[in-house]
Amino acid sequence: MKRSKRRYLLLQIDSDGAPSQRDFLDAAWGSVTKLYGESGASCASLLLINFDEDTKKALVRVSLDALQPFRASLALITRIADREAAVHVVKVSGTIKSLREKAAR
Repeated sequence: MKRSKRRYLLLQIDSDGAPSQRDFLDAAWGSVTKLYGESGASCASLLLINFDEDTKKALVRVSLDALQPFRASLALITRIADREAAVHVVKVSGTIKSLREKAAR
């Protein structure tokens, strides 16, 4: 069986208040599900690796095949927990280590 390739995304959340980890995940899953349905959402294999409420940054893992659809669905997020918000992709990498190195620069 062939192993699926993954990509890691560093995301910056712009919102009035600091959203919780659960609120961010609900918004991300909801956006993917609305745009691509449950079948498309399951293909994304979305996993939240790290979430920092202070800096409003999230580290997310997604399958390589679903990278572009996932980025498109992130652009559609306008509200997180009934507050206006936007999610921006800061960096994309093939490994967590190189992503953290890129983020530290």
